Amino acid sequence: MLNVVLVNPEIPPNTGNIGRLCCAVGATLHLIKPLGFSLSDRALKRAGLDYWDKLDLVVWDDLETYLRQVEEQRLVLTSSRQGRLYCRVRYSDGDHLLFGPETSGLPPDLFVRFPRRVARIPIDHSKVRSLNLSTSAGIVVFEALRQARLFPREQGAPRSART
Repeated sequence: MLNVVLVNPEIPPNTGNIGRLCCAVGATLHLIKPLGFSLSDRALKRAGLDYWDKLDLVVWDDLETYLRQVEEQRLVLTSSRQGRLYCRVRYSDGDHLLFGPETSGLPPDLFVRFPRRVARIPIDHSKVRSLNLSTSAGIVVFEALRQARLFPREQGAPRSART
């Protein structure tokens, strides 16, 4: 199982969309406070549609509490400016894919603290600052699923991918 970790998410519809993604692929969604919205926010629920109650959700009070509970080798930090191409990072079952706030990304000190696995999604910075958070999560989650052969079941299909 994968873990999608949103550090201080700010925009409810992005978190709702990522919650729906997690439901679809059997991943756990971790939200690290402070959140830029209430978990009862209508926009959050609307984006997650009627899947929100099926979501495996863990809410953490702060980043340090979360980091003390996760093995360092399970962390995969994401960035649009540094690290290896997201498709060249090695993912495995149980990894925690960290995504930063929409307006600022992950805190720079995290990249210094945990430099081993940073996944970069290449974009043309002369045209855009960043991708939408839920788009970024989808890109990295599906690459991790592909590599770890953890695709969700499809009406009776085996859990592991046969590619």
